Amino acid sequence: MKPYSKRMEAVPASKIRKIFNMVLEDKDIISFAVGEPDFDTPSNIVKAAVDKLEHGATRYGANVGLLELREAAAKKFSEERGLALTTENVMITAGAMQGIYMTMQAILEEGDEIIIGSPYFSNYAAQAAMCGAKLVTVDLSEENGFILTPQLLESAITPKTKMVLLNSPSNPLGSVIDKQTLSELAEVIKKYDLYVISDEVYRDFIYDDDVKPYSIGAFEGMAERTITIDSFSKSYAMTGWRIGIVCANEELIRLMTKMQEGMVACVNTALQYGALEALTGPQDDKKHMISVYKKRRDLLCSGINNIDGLSCRVPQGAFYLFVNIKDTGLSSEEFAVRLIKEAKVAVIPGDGFGSAGEGYVRLSYVISEDDIKKALIRIEKFVKDLKAG
Repeated sequence: MKPYSKRMEAVPASKIRKIFNMVLEDKDIISFAVGEPDFDTPSNIVKAAVDKLEHGATRYGANVGLLELREAAAKKFSEERGLALTTENVMITAGAMQGIYMTMQAILEEGDEIIIGSPYFSNYAAQAAMCGAKLVTVDLSEENGFILTPQLLESAITPKTKMVLLNSPSNPLGSVIDKQTLSELAEVIKKYDLYVISDEVYRDFIYDDDVKPYSIGAFEGMAERTITIDSFSKSYAMTGWRIGIVCANEELIRLMTKMQEGMVACVNTALQYGALEALTGPQDDKKHMISVYKKRRDLLCSGINNIDGLSCRVPQGAFYLFVNIKDTGLSSEEFAVRLIKEAKVAVIPGDGFGSAGEGYVRLSYVISEDDIKKALIRIEKFVKDLKAG
């Protein structure tokens, strides 16, 4: 038979799924592996979707998304992020990941380069590969807060560079790009006439009063070249609903709407009404969830930094800890695999987020405080046994 697509064969496999599959084999494992909120979707959101299902919202919807939802997103993002949006600047996608992938497909040609700071969310690499683009990584340092600086960005730009991808707050790093740095990055992006994807799905997960999230699309001259991506998955515990938001210039939205028609036709009609309720209804459940994660972050950070041989920075956002394990003498994958087998605790090896992640592991603190305390005891014993051995 004729061969399958070489492009798809080259798409890298996810180490997150490798660890996730190991977790499935043993129910006694405490897992920090998957970044999925452990809260249920708020009941008012579920009720809004169910009500629409019961009253006939079971047909095709507009390819670009439900008008009322797009209107609500344009209003909310304009007010909260400083983005000057109309309904024509917004489309609804089957999750943020589809939105990012369609953005790449709509802009990148074969051989174009897209720059990203490393470590990075592993799916970005797969998406770039599926587009035939080259992912150019810039190593970020723990000493610099895992932040992409304008100097690092400019040093990676070549005549083939067409796009930059920013993720702030970051998965897996928990870092948040400050306003001054973001402004300077915007100047570099404009200087070289680049597009930027701003992945802001963790924007709501900011825990300290002195940290503020900013959108690069709000800076002068950036509106036309910025594609802002968000999702309902994290902020409203709606991971299985698969609803994302893309904000971009009208011409790009028009192009991506054509793509969506050929991919999924439209996002689930009734569930979009649930998303509308998420944006316009009470926000108490979201605020409570974030306050709980702050307590878990502080508990886990303190516990990790009290283990001889491990250390971590306090993440400013998202819900991930990027833990330095270099003093253990193990590689990231060795540490993660042995920790599962010997201590029944699951973490993700840092090199699964790019080569710059070697020497680290990622922990997602979306588990209970009791499980965090139990896991810290197991991790401490595991590290002590390593040193003793």
